[in-house]
Amino acid sequence: MISASDREKAIMLIKEATQAGARETKACNELGISRRTLQRWRSEATPLEDQRPLAKRPIPRNKLTQGETEEIVSIVNQPEFRSLPPSQIVPILADRGVYIASESSFYRVLRHHNLQHHRGRSKAPMSKPISSHCATSPNQVWMWDITWLPGPARGIYFYLYLILDLFSRKIVAWDIWLEESAENASQLVRRAVLSEQRSVPLKPLILHSDNGSPMKGASLLETLYQLGITPSRSRPRVSNDNPYAESIFKTCKYRPNYPSAGFADLTQARTWVLDFVRWYNHEHRHSGLNFLTPHQRHTGMDQSILEKRRKLYEEARAIHPERWSRDVRNWSLEHEVWLNPERIKTENIEEKKSS
Repeated sequence: MISASDREKAIMLIKEATQAGARETKACNELGISRRTLQRWRSEATPLEDQRPLAKRPIPRNKLTQGETEEIVSIVNQPEFRSLPPSQIVPILADRGVYIASESSFYRVLRHHNLQHHRGRSKAPMSKPISSHCATSPNQVWMWDITWLPGPARGIYFYLYLILDLFSRKIVAWDIWLEESAENASQLVRRAVLSEQRSVPLKPLILHSDNGSPMKGASLLETLYQLGITPSRSRPRVSNDNPYAESIFKTCKYRPNYPSAGFADLTQARTWVLDFVRWYNHEHRHSGLNFLTPHQRHTGMDQSILEKRRKLYEEARAIHPERWSRDVRNWSLEHEVWLNPERIKTENIEEKKSS
């Protein structure tokens, strides 16, 4: 509800905007109100103060009586019912030929009397915070996952382990095994660290994954501890908390030469994935990188390449300015790359509203 002072301020702001040449409808839209609402506020017949809090409303005919409410409170606190939810209490009473109110009414009465709490010896459910990380250079945040590749017969699969860099989208390590295990994952992480230490020095590193058993195995966690890597995991049963790893698997399996009928053996699978990784890192123009290759972004070649593109477009516009109605194409990249950026923005907006 909008207070009287806010209404007066809105009327004044809209008046100033219209006097400056703005359309009244557009000004109302900027404030989030309709033109009809503005007309009602201006009317002398309409009280300036909102009358809804002062309205006297009739008591709903279906409202529980005071006696029924007290009976519900008394029943749910009886020894045989105090550990049961209303979804079980109401059917038990129905079997005894007793009906007081619906299950939703029971829940409403419990909440009103502060009786709706977690009961039992199990832990109360709690929400896990969203795993969001920011990378400003290569080898700050890695993401990894496992996907299956079809084998020579139905029901036979090979398992592709793959580690991806958040900042550059480069595949920093991969391998294929016959099973999923934390031991295989720990070997892959060690191999990735050795490989990247030779090319780009490692920063304080975060390794993000989902909640599969290989990601939480003791051998992998011990390896991360020894290497000084911080593990990060998605929320349980939330498939899109690791979007970049899921996306690269789709890119892999939608390649034109992907053998959807199945790989003949482990050697053929590794050979095909090796070619895919070379193509992805060194040839694939990634749309999320403004059509640079992951290798160019990972090795710091991105700024010079993008600057060269910008100058080329500026020269083209200078030769034929009549062909350009706006600025040249934006050949730039954000310095910060976030994991789950939409959620970060949403949380910031909600915090601002609450404050």
